[in-house]
Amino acid sequence: MAHNCLQCIKYLMFVFNLLFWLGGCGILGVGIWLAVTQGNFATLSSSFPSLSAANLLIVTGTFVMIIGFVGCIGAIKENKCLLLSFFIMLLIIFLLELTVVILFFVYTDKIDKYAQRDLKKGLHLYGTDGNIGLTNAWSIIQTDFRCCGVSNYTDWFEVYNTTRVPDSCCLEFSENCGLHSPGTWWKAPCYETVKVWLQENLLAVGIFGLCTAMVQVQFNINFQILTNCNLSHHRFRYILCSNRF
Repeated sequence: MAHNCLQCIKYLMFVFNLLFWLGGCGILGVGIWLAVTQGNFATLSSSFPSLSAANLLIVTGTFVMIIGFVGCIGAIKENKCLLLSFFIMLLIIFLLELTVVILFFVYTDKIDKYAQRDLKKGLHLYGTDGNIGLTNAWSIIQTDFRCCGVSNYTDWFEVYNTTRVPDSCCLEFSENCGLHSPGTWWKAPCYETVKVWLQENLLAVGIFGLCTAMVQVQFNINFQILTNCNLSHHRFRYILCSNRF
């Protein structure tokens, strides 16, 4: 009975981690595609130019692939060392997520102020040579989220030194529409708009990630227990048979 349960958990762990590994491959592939085709796409920070969507996806995809690979091999080979490594990596992820969440809630005000200050600084690089990634990112965000500027559309006045905004701020896009009156521009602040969107979506992603990690940890614990029980059972039978002879 224990042997059958062990085999069942073993293959469930393998399939689960195989899907995890394939997901990592997909994330890595999207990151590489963005890096090749879009350059520093979605780079909004002037202080951290490497913090782009492509780089984040590449790092995340690579990490997920490594965890999935270790979990797959550890399960199919019943290797305690690999399974222990797998368990430790999941534990590290869980602790990192918990730390980030705690720090975020403790330093929310400071993070908001720093982020807005850094983003406003980055606005001055909009449309300049060598900053196509930042320019594209702001254009896409303002168009898709129907917002303008970091705090409001007046942030762009300091950039252009005149009453003007990028054309991506316009309610109806047209050439040089950013030179028209404020009545034709989006009024919503991009920082707050994107922040609300992230809070709504990252919460769901975080819950899914936490549940996934907990399921994998539970699989690992059960697998370790059943493996030890199975080994103890075989040793007991071996000793019993040896004593008979």
